[in-house]
Amino acid sequence: MIDPSTPVLVGVGQASERIDDPGYRALSAVELGAEAAREALRDSGAGAAAARAVDVVAAVRQFEVSTPFSHAPLGRSDNYPRSVAARIGADPAHAILEVTGGQSPQHLVTELAGRIAAGEWEVALLVGGEAISTARHLSGRDDAPDHAESVGGRLEDRGYGLAGVATRAELAHGLTTPAHRYALMENARRARLGRTGAEYAAEMGALFAPFSEVAAGNPHAAAPLARTAAELATPDDRNRPIADPYTRYLVARDQVNQGAAVLMCSVAAARRLGVADDRWVFLHGACDLRERDLLDRPDLSATPASAAAVRTALDRAGIGLDDLSTLDLYSCFPIAVWGPCDALGLDPADPRGLTLTGGLPFFGGPGNDYSTHAIAETVQRCRAAPGTFGLVGANGGIASKYSAGVYSTTPVPWRAHDDATRQAELDAVPAVPRAEHPDGPATVESWTVIHGTDGRTGVVVGRLDADGRRFLARVPDGDPETMDLLAGDPAGAPVYVRSSGRGNRVTTSRERMDSLCPRRPAGFRAGGYEHVRVHRDGHVLEVTIDRPDARNALHPPANDELDEVFDAYFADDDLWVAILTGAGDAAFSAGNDLRWTASGKPMWVPTNGFAGLTARPRMHKPVIAAVNGYALGGGCEIAMACHLAVADESASFGLTEVRVGLVAGAGGTARLPRIVGRRLATEMILTGRRLSAAEALEAGLVNRVAGAGKALEEARALAGEILEGSPTSVRLSLRMMDEADAIPGTADAAAHPSGALDELMLAADTIEGVTAFAEKRAPVWRGY
Repeated sequence: MIDPSTPVLVGVGQASERIDDPGYRALSAVELGAEAAREALRDSGAGAAAARAVDVVAAVRQFEVSTPFSHAPLGRSDNYPRSVAARIGADPAHAILEVTGGQSPQHLVTELAGRIAAGEWEVALLVGGEAISTARHLSGRDDAPDHAESVGGRLEDRGYGLAGVATRAELAHGLTTPAHRYALMENARRARLGRTGAEYAAEMGALFAPFSEVAAGNPHAAAPLARTAAELATPDDRNRPIADPYTRYLVARDQVNQGAAVLMCSVAAARRLGVADDRWVFLHGACDLRERDLLDRPDLSATPASAAAVRTALDRAGIGLDDLSTLDLYSCFPIAVWGPCDALGLDPADPRGLTLTGGLPFFGGPGNDYSTHAIAETVQRCRAAPGTFGLVGANGGIASKYSAGVYSTTPVPWRAHDDATRQAELDAVPAVPRAEHPDGPATVESWTVIHGTDGRTGVVVGRLDADGRRFLARVPDGDPETMDLLAGDPAGAPVYVRSSGRGNRVTTSRERMDSLCPRRPAGFRAGGYEHVRVHRDGHVLEVTIDRPDARNALHPPANDELDEVFDAYFADDDLWVAILTGAGDAAFSAGNDLRWTASGKPMWVPTNGFAGLTARPRMHKPVIAAVNGYALGGGCEIAMACHLAVADESASFGLTEVRVGLVAGAGGTARLPRIVGRRLATEMILTGRRLSAAEALEAGLVNRVAGAGKALEEARALAGEILEGSPTSVRLSLRMMDEADAIPGTADAAAHPSGALDELMLAADTIEGVTAFAEKRAPVWRGY
């Protein structure tokens, strides 16, 4: 006899409308979800009684709240699950809004089943809905409906859950949409198989043509039109290129109005509500696994987490792949289908078919909610053929998260499971070493050409010839030769890559790189700078951040100028000490210019970091910070990156990024604990606490405190003291300190045989220093 706590799926429902349908109602995402929920209640046979018994409504996250930058042009509910619940007569004790990702429907079914089995809940409703097509169609019109709702009530909002979906490097190199990133995976697979572009396009068309045929017979499909493989693979005015190798017909269609719902309960609740047992479908096996970040994956063409999730779900169900009667594999892009097929040995032309709905390009990709529709279809097929098994494979992110479920009407007791062991096996595979700032000869590993309204952008994933590290780079503007390479068969082709603050660039040769992206020659601009003032006084360089109206906060152009100035300083053998200060007496620097950031203008930071200092790998000559006023956020990080700091008595220091939702990402979280100790640093970083000049002196954050308005004067005095010593000795001492910092343990660091000592032995300044001492005169340093 089945345990009364065993979870079962007892009702499923779907809803949809197209803007060109007769009777189009412009339903909101809530209304579409509610219609699907009502259908699920009717499907269960329990109707209103089941609605009143619902303990929890778990909602798939809508696109309009899926990222921090999402927008709801027609308005949205502030509590989606409770908005749906109110429309169906439910008053659940719990409401959940799941994280972003196409894996979320299957993940939620698995979670809800486990919590029902554990006795936490008896009746649960999973629901999702999207009105993306309506929002685009009616946005900005005078007669546009208002979909905004404020229902209040408790909500467990699980957040975006976007970790690993996109990185700053990917965005900086033009990979701004999932299609761009999946295209890299797709072309890596093409390269692995040795296909030409035409051959691979034909295979993508052949894969998805049967999907379109299924969609053509689905009343809920957004694009119910069967297309041939040639139609899908051939670009034209309607089937425009998106990102090579993708055309529009080969990618998920998000312009949809669709909703889906699943009603779940315990066996005991099903009996109490009068749900006939021919409505019951059991979750026989499930698994949730994550993939590592895209550029860390050993094989860009593979999705091992998807295959492992499917295998594990099948193992837990006690069946094999051949025992399945139906399959629905997430199909946002061809690679999302091919990934598990390749690893499982599943023929894409399997007569069972790989979709029940028609797939995301043709049925539609309703945000994160597609697999709720797949589950609904699977439940119906299982009921129609009792005892058979159906598989749902749900994919999220950039093949980042995969949830698999195996369903059947055959009763089975719930078996709690833990995916940690399987996940640990995936995580144990070493990540590919990466070069964030690559330079030199390389080969193409994968690529795409992004087709935008303002032209084409070429993006390459490559491997450095020197050490095999992987990098990401863009083709420079005005480089038809490299774009032509990417339009052919570029896998394994030799290229040349160069890094800069604005990102990495890749061309066909070093000569071409020198022509298109020449390195900036070291030296000071003859005409001066817009945001920085420089003054040379003998062997001392004074650098002033000249943006007093912005409290000397730095934006990308100012950062570039400072980077150029310090490149010139470190390259000039006749400059021995630099002083950095801010214009006026209010601020040394307020850090990052948030007004620029908020404006949406392009953001970049030089390779050498904020102010050209915070990430500079070798600062072999001293830089003194003359802190006048406050040094906050990035300003404090700049001061810490300098070798020495002098503060005006009115100065203040702080890493205040947490107060504006940021973090001290320019080295502050690494440097501050080393300078002031972990306890104080932790308090400053987590609370934004500021230190006065006196407190900074006591904590070791500054070397000296000067009187009001005297910071620069005191910094000059400190520079003068440094100039009394040998500049060669100063330079080599800094080098030895850097070497020691990289060696754990004081004794080992002290015993490190530095090559600096050999250089010192042969330096002219060494001879001059010893000779001057013997002759009782002041030395005349040469700097070498």
